[in-house]
Amino acid sequence: MKAVSVYTDGACSGNPGKGGWGVILIYGNNEKELSGGEEMTTNNRMEVYAAIAGLSALKERCDVTLYSDSAYLVNAIREGWLNAWKKNGYVNAANKPVKNRDLWEKLDELLLRHKVEFVKVKGHADNEYNNRCDALARGEIKKLN
Repeated sequence: MKAVSVYTDGACSGNPGKGGWGVILIYGNNEKELSGGEEMTTNNRMEVYAAIAGLSALKERCDVTLYSDSAYLVNAIREGWLNAWKKNGYVNAANKPVKNRDLWEKLDELLLRHKVEFVKVKGHADNEYNNRCDALARGEIKKLN
């Protein structure tokens, strides 16, 4: 399997409000940037959507290290929240419907296709790829204004 690094970030102006997401795919010496936005969304939706966009861009099964500054995204996978939500019919520990179920279901499909390790990075710090993803996401928000 190809080893690919995927950096992701989401941003929102207002929450909810105009949102954007950015992704950088790295395979060997090759890098590819992806980005997009939505008129009315939330920061959490953009964070999860960025992961979906990055994984969806891969044309074959890959060994992926996915980097995100979103505790919501990373903890949902690493702490087993997504598996618990699925088991409980997408009802959370507070007995309320899980927000962004549509995105979690799509992400779950992609996690079956690829081998993915989620890594939490500090946002707005010294990680050049995280900072670039943030700039891509914010650029998409500006396009919507």
